[in-house]
Amino acid sequence: MVADLIAVPRDLLDAVKAVACKSTGIPTERMLISATHTHSAPSVIGALGSDRDEAYTKFVPPLLAKAIEQANANLVPAKVGWAVAKDFEHTNCRRWIYRSDRVRSDPFGERTVHAMMHPGYQNPSCVGPAGPIDPDITMVSVKRADGRPLALLANYSMHYYGAPAVSSDYYGPFCSAFARLIGAEKLDPPFVAIMSHGTSGDMHWMDYGKPRKSWGGRAQYADLVARVALEAYKGIEYHDRVPIRMAERKITLRRRVPDGKRLAWAKAIMAKMGNRKPRSRPEVYAREQIFLHNDPTAELKLQALRIGDMGITAIPNEVYGLTGLKIKAHSPMSPTMNIELANGCEGYIPPPEQHKLGGYNAWPARSAGLEEQAEPKIVETVLRLLEDVSGKRRRTPTVAHGTYAKAVLAAKPLAYWRLKEFAGPRAVDASGHGCDAMYQDMVAFHLEGPPSNCFCGRDQINRAAHFAGGRMKSTLKGLGSSYSVELWFWNGFPANARAVTGYVFSRGRDGDRACPGDHLGIGGKTSEPGKLFFFNGNAANEAASGSATVSFKAWNHVVFVRDGAKVALYLNGSRTAEIATEVTPTCPKGCNDVFVGGRCDNVCNFEGKISEAAIYGRVLTADEVAAHFAAAGMKL
Repeated sequence: MVADLIAVPRDLLDAVKAVACKSTGIPTERMLISATHTHSAPSVIGALGSDRDEAYTKFVPPLLAKAIEQANANLVPAKVGWAVAKDFEHTNCRRWIYRSDRVRSDPFGERTVHAMMHPGYQNPSCVGPAGPIDPDITMVSVKRADGRPLALLANYSMHYYGAPAVSSDYYGPFCSAFARLIGAEKLDPPFVAIMSHGTSGDMHWMDYGKPRKSWGGRAQYADLVARVALEAYKGIEYHDRVPIRMAERKITLRRRVPDGKRLAWAKAIMAKMGNRKPRSRPEVYAREQIFLHNDPTAELKLQALRIGDMGITAIPNEVYGLTGLKIKAHSPMSPTMNIELANGCEGYIPPPEQHKLGGYNAWPARSAGLEEQAEPKIVETVLRLLEDVSGKRRRTPTVAHGTYAKAVLAAKPLAYWRLKEFAGPRAVDASGHGCDAMYQDMVAFHLEGPPSNCFCGRDQINRAAHFAGGRMKSTLKGLGSSYSVELWFWNGFPANARAVTGYVFSRGRDGDRACPGDHLGIGGKTSEPGKLFFFNGNAANEAASGSATVSFKAWNHVVFVRDGAKVALYLNGSRTAEIATEVTPTCPKGCNDVFVGGRCDNVCNFEGKISEAAIYGRVLTADEVAAHFAAAGMKL
C-alpha cells in the first residue's frame, strides 16, 4: 500500500498493520506500506521545526487499515507481468557540487557545504551534479484472468513536482493519466494504479545545468511520465503462476548525536527560544540536536519481495539515486524496484562519500541523522534479503570493454583505472596487473562520463568519477624515466579563479616537497589561463605550456609522454604535440607514487570529472595517441 503522505513513522504503521492483521489474517511481516512523499498533504510526522498534525494523525490510521481490508476482500484470479521504461528526461540530480572557492556554511557555523540541493539554474558557483540519476519507471502490472486491467504498481525516482495544499502532487495525476491511457478509467470494479516513490533523495524534475524549463504543471508532467511508462507497458508478458516470496529483517543503527560542545550550543539556543517554534535555520537544527541526543539509535525494518523474476526492496529512508543503481546492479533479480520511505521514516542516507561533501541532506537531524555508514549497511541487508527470496546469489556488476578500452588494453598499460565505481575507496585496475588505486576524500562516484558507446558498449552508460577537491593515488613499482599518461577529463573550475585551475596528474612522493615531481595541470589567472601545462616542480623556466585553451565543462582527451628529458603532450587526438620540449626529470629513482585528479602535495587539486586513466611504462607514439582517440568515437 502507498499513502499520499510526505512520510509515515514506524510506530504508526506498525499499529495499522496490527489492526489489518487481526481483521485479515495477513501477517504484519507480509505488509509493505510506503509514502508517496507528497509535500502538500497534512503531516503525521514531525521534523525540522514543525510538528505533526495531531488530528490528522488520529484520522489516517483507520483509513489505511481499511484499505488493506478492502484489497484483501477484493481478491480475484489474476495474472502478472513486469516491465521497465527508461525516462531520462523527467528526473535529474538536484544536489550539485560547489566550487572550492564558493563553499558555504552549515547551520552550526562551519564551512562544510561543498554540495547542496536546488542550487538554481546554471549557477556559476556550481561545478556539476553530485550524483547520477536512476531513469527507470519500473512497473508490476496485474490483469484479471479475462485480461481486463486490475492494478498497476509503478515506481519512479523523482522527489515530487510541487503542488498547493492539499494534493497528491504528481503521483495521483500519474495514476489517473495512466488509467485513461489504457482505457481503464471507468472499469467496474475499478482499475487501481499506484505510483510509489523510488530512490529520489537527491532527485528532482529540474535540470539545473540548463535554462529553466516548464512542464506546464504537475498534471501535464504526470501525463508525460505516464506516456513513457505506457510504451513499456504495452510489451508486458503476463504469467498466471509465478513464485511470490517476501522477507523482512530489522537492523539497529546509530544516530550522529551531538558532541558536548554542540549539545551545549543547542541547549543555549533552546533556552532562549522557550516554548516557541524555531524561526531560523540555527534554531531548527539546535532543536534537532536535542532530539538526536535523546534518541541515539534507530531500528529499521527492511524488506524484499519476489514476484516471479522481479525483485522489490522496501527501505524506510530517503535514498540517493546512486544507492538505487547499486542495488539494481547487484540484485540477483532483474528488474528490481526500490521503494523508499517504506515501513517508517528514518531520514536521508547519503553514501559515505557524500557526507564529506556536506549539505542539507547530511546535516544531523531527524531528517538525516543516521550514522555515516548507514547506506552501505542498508544496501548489504536488502541484497541479502533479495538473495533469500530469490534463492540466488547477488550479481557482480561488470563494465564492458568498448573499442576504446580494447585499444588501451592492447597497448599494454601498467595500470588502467576506468573510474566507473559505485563507491570508494578502491579504484580497480582493469589492466590485470593488480595496481588498484585508492580514492581520497572529496570524490563523488558514477557520474556520466564521455558520451560515447565506444567506451563500454551500447548497453551501458559510460561513467566517471567527479573530483571535488579530492584525488586518487596509486604506487607503480618500477616506473622509470620513460612513461606515458592517458586520460579523459572534464574541467568544471573557471580559469580566472585561482593561480592554477587544477592539476590533472602528478608523479611524486605524497606530500614531500623535497621531491619536485612531474605535474600536468590547467593554467589559471597567474599564467596561461585555461591552457594545459607541464611543470617539473623546479624553477619557472622548467615549465611548458600548450597553445590551445581546453574546453570548459566539456570532455577532453590528453596524453602526456616523458622520454627522459623529452616531454610531449597531445590533446584530443592530434598527432602534433601541444607541448614538445625538454624538461629536466626531477623524480628520483624509486619515486613511484602517482596521483590522478590532484597534485602529490595536494595543492590546487582538479575539480571536475575524470575517466579512463591509464599509465604506460613506455613512450606512446603520436600514431598510437591518434588511434586511441579515434577508437573513442568522440566528436569534440
